[in-house]
Amino acid sequence: MATLSDWVEGARPRTLPAAAAPVLAGSATALAEGQFHLVMALLAFVVALALQVGVNYANDYSDGIRGTDEVRVGPMRLVGSGAARPGQVRAAAFASFGVAALAGLALVVATQHWWLLAVGVACIVAAWFYTGGEHPYGYAGLGEVFVFVFFGLVAVCGTTYVMLDRVTWATLLAAVGIGSLACALLVANNLRDVHTDVHVGKRTLATRLGDARTRHFYVALVAVAVLCVVGVAALTTWWALLGLAMLVFAVGASRSVLGGASGLALIPVLKHTGFAELACGLGLLVGIWIGA
Repeated sequence: MATLSDWVEGARPRTLPAAAAPVLAGSATALAEGQFHLVMALLAFVVALALQVGVNYANDYSDGIRGTDEVRVGPMRLVGSGAARPGQVRAAAFASFGVAALAGLALVVATQHWWLLAVGVACIVAAWFYTGGEHPYGYAGLGEVFVFVFFGLVAVCGTTYVMLDRVTWATLLAAVGIGSLACALLVANNLRDVHTDVHVGKRTLATRLGDARTRHFYVALVAVAVLCVVGVAALTTWWALLGLAMLVFAVGASRSVLGGASGLALIPVLKHTGFAELACGLGLLVGIWIGA
């Protein structure tokens, strides 16, 4: 029987930084235009957090029933370990998606932009079919595309849009930067599991690129995020360079990745990458607030 700590672990502690970062970044570029709405930001955060939790539970369920988690390097999975029944984990995923839908509906009603309902549906569908269904795209090496689009572009631009009714160039740069760090998090995760994924036939991008190129890809994503922060600062205020606080965490993580860390040694890299993403979003918001 799964305990409360098991369910919390199933949702994954790094979920919070990954959910907060895009909302912080989107709020920052809205603030740069003189607009910030706390209620909108909180609702956007609930949407992002609930989707992150839902994705984690959905992956736990789908990977578990496929037997993908029978040989696993990372933290315990609920279904794969037998700590919870598949139906329970699936219900937790759907409940999380329901929370995201309700918060998203509140945003739609508040802004009267009804077309955003389609965006919300697309987010939930993409979250489920990442590892769910007969042909999950996460097993075809497209997971990073999903993360970049939905937890980068959509999350950041969506947050700004509900406050400004438009998206700025600074928003787009912030979205690319946050999306790159979100991708780096997934790349590190898949690098950790690359050998077990090959064993069970899970063709992630890491298994396709190979070990060396995956490590270089991780560092390239961090570099893109750095350039994007500089770009946002050039378009708004140079105080936005506080977003480079992410390097406090990203430099050490990049050294570990380039140094050949593998398996369990990559778990700290995951944590530090998540904190780097959070520091980027928070640094942008604080910097732009100071500059404003």
